[in-house]
Amino acid sequence: MTPILFRNARLIDPETGTERLGELGVRGGKIVGPEGLDGAQTVDCSGRCLAPGIVDIGVKVSEPGERHKESFRSAGLAAAAGGVTTIVTRPDTIPAIDTPETLEFVRRRANEAAPVRVLPMAALTRGREGREMAEISFLLDAGAVAFTDCDHVVTNTKVFSRCLTYAASLGALVVGHPQEPILSDGASATSGKFAALKGLPSVSPMAERMGLDRDIAIVEMTGARYHADQVTTARALRRLARAKEADLDITAGVSIHHLTLNEFDVGDYRTFFKVKPPLRSEDDRLAAVEAVASGLIDVISSMHTPQDEESKRLPFEEAASGAIGLETLLPASMRLVHGGHLDLPTLWRALSLNPARRLGLDCGRLSAGAPADLVLFDPDVPFILDRFALRSKSKNTPFDEARMQGRIIGTWVAGTQVYRHDKA
Repeated sequence: MTPILFRNARLIDPETGTERLGELGVRGGKIVGPEGLDGAQTVDCSGRCLAPGIVDIGVKVSEPGERHKESFRSAGLAAAAGGVTTIVTRPDTIPAIDTPETLEFVRRRANEAAPVRVLPMAALTRGREGREMAEISFLLDAGAVAFTDCDHVVTNTKVFSRCLTYAASLGALVVGHPQEPILSDGASATSGKFAALKGLPSVSPMAERMGLDRDIAIVEMTGARYHADQVTTARALRRLARAKEADLDITAGVSIHHLTLNEFDVGDYRTFFKVKPPLRSEDDRLAAVEAVASGLIDVISSMHTPQDEESKRLPFEEAASGAIGLETLLPASMRLVHGGHLDLPTLWRALSLNPARRLGLDCGRLSAGAPADLVLFDPDVPFILDRFALRSKSKNTPFDEARMQGRIIGTWVAGTQVYRHDKA
C-alpha cells in the first residue's frame, strides 16, 4: 500500500479539541507523522478540512428481509459518499438479528459488499418481542458490538432487568430507546398546538422522560453499560444530567434530524418528516443542540431508516416512520456550525470520537497509530440536495431540494480511498 501525505490540510482533531493547518501521513493503513514519507502519494487538501471518518451508530440496513429498501452495497456506497467510515447497524431486520447464524450472515454480506467498516448490533430479546432474552453471550462472541430491540421497547421490566444484569456480567453495551411505549403507541407528532391544529395523533414529550426514568433506574440497579439512542426533549435531558452526575455508565445520542428540524417542518403533512420519535418543539431542539455543545449528549447519528415510496406515500398518520441520513449527515451537521452553535472539533467529538470510544474502537482520532479512516471535506460549498442523486436505494430524505453547505471531497478507510467527488 502506497503511503499517503495529506498536505495543506485544515486538521480537525476532536481528541485535542483543536483545528490547525498542517500535514498528515498514512502508512500501512495507519496514521503516522508526515516525516519519512519519501515517495508517498501526495494529496493537496488546499486548505480544506481533514477529519476522522464518521462513526454512525444506529444505521438500518434492510438486509435480510427488505433488500429492496437498502442493501449493504447501497448503504456502504452512501456512507462513503457521506464521510461515514464505520456504520453500526441495527438488528431490526426480517428476521431480527437474534442468533449467531443470522449475525454471521450479516457480517459476511457486509464484508463482501460494503466499502466501509460495518459493525452489527444484535437483538436484546428473541425476535425483538421483549419476552425472552437473546443469546447475548454467543452473539457477543460472534461479533455483536451492542444489543438493542430498537424502537420495540421491552415493556416487561423484569425481562429488561434480567437482560441488563446478564449484559453487565459480560461487559456488553445495551442500547435503549427511551419512550413510554403505551403512550407513544400510534403517535405521529409531538403533542401541542401544532399537532392539535393538524389533527394528528400525538404523544407528550413526557413519554420520553418516563422511558428514560425507567431505564436509568434499571441501570442503577444492574450496573449495566447503557446508551440511549435518542434523547430529544429538555425534560429528558435534565434526567440524563442527573444520571451522569451519579456516575452511572450512561451515554446518549440524538439524530441529526432532531438537531436541525422541528415540528413545524411537517408543514402540510409531509411524510418525509415523519420520524421516530416525532420531531419536537423548537425549544426542545435548541436544548438538544446545547446538550451536544456541553457534552451532555455524547453522540450525533443519522438514524438512517430507509423506507420505500409505497410506505411513505400514505396519509401522514399511516405512513412509515424514518428518514435516510448517511449522505446528508455531514452537510446537515454543518447547519450547526454555520449557525454558530458548535465548532468543528466539538461536532466531530459527537460524530466520531465519542461513538468510537463508547464501542471500544481505536478510530475517531488523528493521533499516530489510529486507523487511517479519514474524510476530506469543504464545509462552505453550497448546493441544493437532489434526493434522486443519493446512493441509497430509498430516497426518503427530509432535506430534498433544501439549500445545504458542506461537500465531501474524499473518504478513506484504512488508507484506501473509497469515495472521490468527481468535481473535486
